[in-house]
Amino acid sequence: MPLTEIAAKISRGLAKHPFDESLKLDCGEDGVIALVDGAVSRENVDTKCTIAMSKDNLEKLMRGKLNPMTAFMMGKIKVDGDVSIAMKLGQLFKG
Repeated sequence: MPLTEIAAKISRGLAKHPFDESLKLDCGEDGVIALVDGAVSRENVDTKCTIAMSKDNLEKLMRGKLNPMTAFMMGKIKVDGDVSIAMKLGQLFKG
């Protein structure tokens, strides 16, 4: 699934579950998805929390095929900044 489709799915999630924080999903060479001021962007901007992972792991996470805590403990997901914001990410994948 291209990052544009993932961003669209997150955007649908934002419509149902407003997200007031600033968060960036950094998928390295595949690009970024930033959530700032209740909107989704593909621009690499500064946020309070950055979650770094591969695009494949992001897809697995969205499909429920990757447990976020296990992935974090195994180093498949790295969090920089406010971890409490990262904990809210799951609500956006419900869209």
